[in-house]
Amino acid sequence: CGTSWCSRSSRRTNRTVDPDSSSLVVTVTDGRGRAVADGGLARWLARLAPARVRGAVAIALVSDRPTRSLNRQYRRKDYATDVLSFPTDDDFRLKPEATPSSRNIASGFSRNGAASPEPRFLGDLVLAAGVARRQARQRGHSYATELRVLALHGFLHLLGYDHDDPEDHGRMA
Repeated sequence: CGTSWCSRSSRRTNRTVDPDSSSLVVTVTDGRGRAVADGGLARWLARLAPARVRGAVAIALVSDRPTRSLNRQYRRKDYATDVLSFPTDDDFRLKPEATPSSRNIASGFSRNGAASPEPRFLGDLVLAAGVARRQARQRGHSYATELRVLALHGFLHLLGYDHDDPEDHGRMA
């Protein structure tokens, strides 16, 4: 991500899985590398991820202002959106069903099948706290539930799903 405060330029915190394990590692920060109370969001997303998905995801829980700025910069839409996804590698993102073997990037392996020494960084998710709180009220559920909905939606984008793609057939609704 090209911003000065995203996960690649800041300290990682709230590791929920041992980095030497073969599972998904999820970190949640305030966007500047400082740990935030995530209500179990990181642990939930790590448990929910398909077993064959290996790597790391960074979630920044920020106010509406930086989300609006990022939305304007990257999507040319001048409003605070609920979630933004920034995949690490636009050239080689695969949907889970497209990666049946363990010899693929999404499973933490290089293209030639050699094990990677570190979990592959899948990308950044930016969640707008204000938008999430408003949507939770409108939808009649808790803020924590709304954060889970948004994190899952963004995570699916990191895995290659796209609700704007006709091939999606509504799976990301």
